[in-house]
Amino acid sequence: MHTITFHVNGASQTVHVAATTTLLELLRDRLQLTGTKEGCGIGECGACTVLLDGAPVTSCLVLAVEVDGRSVETIEGEAKDGQLSALQQAFIDAGAVQCGFCTPGMIMSARGLLQRNPNPSDEEIVEAIAGNLCRCTGYEAVVDAIAAAARSSEAPRLLEDDDPAGGADA
Repeated sequence: MHTITFHVNGASQTVHVAATTTLLELLRDRLQLTGTKEGCGIGECGACTVLLDGAPVTSCLVLAVEVDGRSVETIEGEAKDGQLSALQQAFIDAGAVQCGFCTPGMIMSARGLLQRNPNPSDEEIVEAIAGNLCRCTGYEAVVDAIAAAARSSEAPRLLEDDDPAGGADA
């Protein structure tokens, strides 16, 4: 067993994990952050995408021990004070949420993009979500939602929240 300390959605966590525990297992099974979905388990579908130090990763391929001293953001950290983020609301408004299984991973990939590039082109959006598979939406509504969030009045918040630890001391 290994003891790791990391930030998840701005809160410090110290846990004991086996060397083979994935970040996905840690988030879902131990921390009860079930918004992160397990799809393929081999890094192909993007359903388990979270932000690791601000960059999108497939959490099924990251070992929990690799996040020691780092920051993880999950879909549960996207809303603030019970209010959906502009990105979440844009997904709803654009009809980009169908069955919803891929939505958390899509939103986290989009969040990573908007933190790096607050004004992406449609091509940049498509590239950013290329690792996220969806069987329902056809992707057009997803691209429209991300573009709308980038244009929204809340878009500056995406950059202000660039501190993945949520302002906490690492």
